Amino acid sequence: MQLTTALAMANGYAPNTEELGKLSDILCPNFINQCLETSGVATVRKRRIPLDMAVWTVIAMSLYRQEPVWSIVSKAQLMLPGKKPLVAPSAVVQARQRLGADAVKEVFHRSQQMWHQQANHPTWSGLKLLGVDGVVWRTPDSPDNRTRFKAPSNQNGDGSFPQVRMVCQMELTSHMMVASAFDSYKTNEMTLAERLIDTTPDHTLTLFDRGFYSLGLLNRWHQAGEQRHWLMPMRKGAQYTVIRKLGRNDKIVALQASPQARRKYSDLPDRVEVRLLTKTIKGKEVSILTSMTDAMRFPSADIVDLYRHRWEIEVGYREMKSSLLNNEFTLRSKLPEMIEQELWGLLLGYNIIRYQMVKMAQTVPGLYPNQLSFTTSAAAIIHLIYGFWLEAAGTIPKRINHLLDETPHHILPPKREDRIYPRCVKHKARKYPNKKNASQLN
Repeated sequence: MQLTTALAMANGYAPNTEELGKLSDILCPNFINQCLETSGVATVRKRRIPLDMAVWTVIAMSLYRQEPVWSIVSKAQLMLPGKKPLVAPSAVVQARQRLGADAVKEVFHRSQQMWHQQANHPTWSGLKLLGVDGVVWRTPDSPDNRTRFKAPSNQNGDGSFPQVRMVCQMELTSHMMVASAFDSYKTNEMTLAERLIDTTPDHTLTLFDRGFYSLGLLNRWHQAGEQRHWLMPMRKGAQYTVIRKLGRNDKIVALQASPQARRKYSDLPDRVEVRLLTKTIKGKEVSILTSMTDAMRFPSADIVDLYRHRWEIEVGYREMKSSLLNNEFTLRSKLPEMIEQELWGLLLGYNIIRYQMVKMAQTVPGLYPNQLSFTTSAAAIIHLIYGFWLEAAGTIPKRINHLLDETPHHILPPKREDRIYPRCVKHKARKYPNKKNASQLN
């Protein structure tokens, strides 16, 4: 059975799966075709691998990293019937080239908007928690990739592989991606973060690490929409002027903008008023800057503790690299445009799994999606999709209900925040005995 056919039949065979979300609505053909028309790649001509199935092919490349692409297409029947049961690898390459990267990017952006609206994420003081951070992806070594993406270099020369620098924005309670921007390795992360400003939702709080400290970026982020706040640790040695005190460790301060920053950001004022909070955590004083200057709405007792949730985006990167890609850090594609397409497909495939985990978490009261094990949940969801083209359509309701029933088994144990792992030097085991003990062996 074709995967697209199975997803369409899932709606009819499983009418009581609103908690999970209709599997046919994950990425239905009509939705994909609308995205294809918007990106300008829709075509009337029928080919062995239509463009809507080519989108699923790109997604499946991330879900089944251990499988060759032609094998995925053949097993999932992501192709129209033909004289030969298997599809030629060259046909898959041609289908991906016809599809391009912009079409998959459009599917990602439209789907994330729809899924985030349906997910009903929890909020803090009326704000959804988002995180922004960077990551790099390794590409195959080819002249085209080196020209487009560049490679890290030092005094000894260029690195072995070109790399793509990416900055993502993630909803932290569900790990669902909101937006992403990527470019060559030499591109600064703050430059990529600026590309996320227009797509950032209103009524959100975005957590940055101190590497994104730029008054121009932060001011524009806050002013671009309604209630778009940010929070980050204060950079060491930052100079500020106290305007007024809100509490013992809570004050409104003014940060002076440098002439270079004002030249780069024409909308940046001479100084920016922010809120500075200080708290001692495990004997270390932590200072946090934020745009949430309303002390009545945003209590100081909780703001500093919010920053620890920024680590969730690091966990998300680990899930994509270790779980989805099986620690195979080099991407598959050989051409720069196909690299971009593969990355959008990876983000889209990750969101598909995470969206289903949101629906699974809703079946257990009080459970957040990030409290589910991604490794076991992803394996169950991928296995469910894999079974669609192996089993009869009548088994679909049973498999969906089984996925819901096993949700409690995917819950992670509580995090032990009080555990401390001090650094220590471990001596490497010697291959041969020490000289002083050598005589005992004779």
